[in-house]
Amino acid sequence: MSNKLPSISETTVAVVGLGLLGRGIATCLLGYGFRVIGYDRSSEAYVTARRYIEQGIGELVEHANFDPLLKQAWKDRYQESQCFDDLAPCDFVIESVVEDARIKQEVFSQIEKVVGLAVPIASNTSAIPITQLQETCQHPERFLGMHWAEPAHVTRFLELIRGEQTSDETVEISVALARRCGKDPVVLAKDSPGFIVNRLAYAMYREALLLVEEGVADVEMIDRSFRNACGLWATMCGPFRWMDLTGGPALYAKAMKPVLPTLSSATKLPDTLLRLAEKDAQGILNGQGFYDYTPKEAEQAEALFRKHAWNVRQLTDEYFPLEEE
Repeated sequence: MSNKLPSISETTVAVVGLGLLGRGIATCLLGYGFRVIGYDRSSEAYVTARRYIEQGIGELVEHANFDPLLKQAWKDRYQESQCFDDLAPCDFVIESVVEDARIKQEVFSQIEKVVGLAVPIASNTSAIPITQLQETCQHPERFLGMHWAEPAHVTRFLELIRGEQTSDETVEISVALARRCGKDPVVLAKDSPGFIVNRLAYAMYREALLLVEEGVADVEMIDRSFRNACGLWATMCGPFRWMDLTGGPALYAKAMKPVLPTLSSATKLPDTLLRLAEKDAQGILNGQGFYDYTPKEAEQAEALFRKHAWNVRQLTDEYFPLEEE
């Protein structure tokens, strides 16, 4: 396996699965000049993806000073396919199908039948251990986790997770690809369910749900409190830097001691979450979540989030410039 990719304009990346994150990944790749083959089993997914890509490319031109010609040029580098055979010329493959290990492994099997032996295959999973996903692969050394975040064409976030059999070369190629996409990739030293961000986030979600169920505060009040406190620092620094900025380990050792025994250590899903899940609550996608949304409110919430993401990106680029690839 070569540890280099062709030039950006000559590199073809397949995105398998054009759901919310898949179409965002395709947008990011197209925005930065890659050739992209988008695969999905649903014909409707292609319509939604094209609309999303067009909007995302427009944002790159408006907010990130990308060449206005990109608004048309991306279409010449984008191919839609419903046949795995079309993935044969790819230099890199990113799988982004549903979060189900069995389904992902079935997709990997189809991909491995058609792409070259040296082609890295990344799974955009948010929690499934990569070592588990590798178990059924013919060439597990070229598999790794590539955890993206929405909006994928805006955020600098990208987690790269190596399984027990992932080769160093696969990681090196993936880091190079990530940096070419304007990412600030983090490479995990070991595989762990949920990786970094979701292990931290799921603990926080669980505690927020406990506060609701114990009657400490309602959903809106907890959201407001979190936004006004953690929202202040989380886009500038992580938890360790924050503790250093606000008293350091000595202070937190004293403050945390009486609180830690009271925090949730539950291993079952909170009842509040289960009740909403049973109703198929998909948040702004279907107007049902911890809040209810009219179509207009859902559209406004998404638009505000994207605007905020661009503001954060611009400040982050100013404070912490990306390394040159």
